[in-house]
Amino acid sequence: MGNPASRGDRAGTTGVMTAVSPPSPPSLEHPVIIQPALAGAARSREIVAELRGIRKTYYKPDGSVMVEALRGVDIAIPRGQYVAIMGASGSGKSTLMNILGCLDRPTTGDYLLDGQNVATMSDEDLSAFRGRKIGFVFQAFNLIPELTIEENVEVPLFYQGIKLRERRQRACETLNMVGLGNRLGHRPSELSGGQQQRVAIARALVTRPVVLMADEPTGNLDSATGEAILRVIEDLHQGGMTIVMVTHDDRIATRCERVIRLKDGVVESDRLVEKTAGGGA
Repeated sequence: MGNPASRGDRAGTTGVMTAVSPPSPPSLEHPVIIQPALAGAARSREIVAELRGIRKTYYKPDGSVMVEALRGVDIAIPRGQYVAIMGASGSGKSTLMNILGCLDRPTTGDYLLDGQNVATMSDEDLSAFRGRKIGFVFQAFNLIPELTIEENVEVPLFYQGIKLRERRQRACETLNMVGLGNRLGHRPSELSGGQQQRVAIARALVTRPVVLMADEPTGNLDSATGEAILRVIEDLHQGGMTIVMVTHDDRIATRCERVIRLKDGVVESDRLVEKTAGGGA
């Protein structure tokens, strides 16, 4: 597929994150940074994803070390948290996202997702587990142009062996949830860029995952359309969805609950971001 259209997409974009007031509000234009990242209320929330001593090493054909992409990463993500992962090129953030998304395995260490240690699963079991537990939204929409939007959303359910009638019902319900109930029967080429990304979000949600992984989800969109997509994601967070987003944009990161920054394969900083009164996103 070529680059999608970048027309505005305003449907279903009324959700706004609930602001939380700190005891002594500073400037409304700046978030309040607090540490440590699992302090206070966050510590009491159930952990849905936990990395323990994760290392990822890539080797040359002769067996010598080519690069240590991750060098002992420990991260715990509570259920319902909205997390941004940041870092410069080569910091290890893409490798971390791949491991969190069960697309790659660590060289050493444990990864517990929804109570299961995925590091010890067979390839077949890991693939099935990933399909049930994780939804993916990428910068490229990766929609199948020959299929209608509801057929695109049904694809993950097809591979899970869900019968057609239930697939269609769940696809339509999820498309309604992201504001595309009036576009059923249309193909991706008949939608704007923002609408196509909404289809991709619906496809990620239709399996009812425990974590939504978003890799630069607004990267192919203009600013107005990107804002609409961020509001959809924020609505999902307000509904209790655990979201992990890779972004290079500090303005997007400060809309999240927590920002994890990587450098040279280790966690450089890990901070909670508390919104100020009236500051919104």
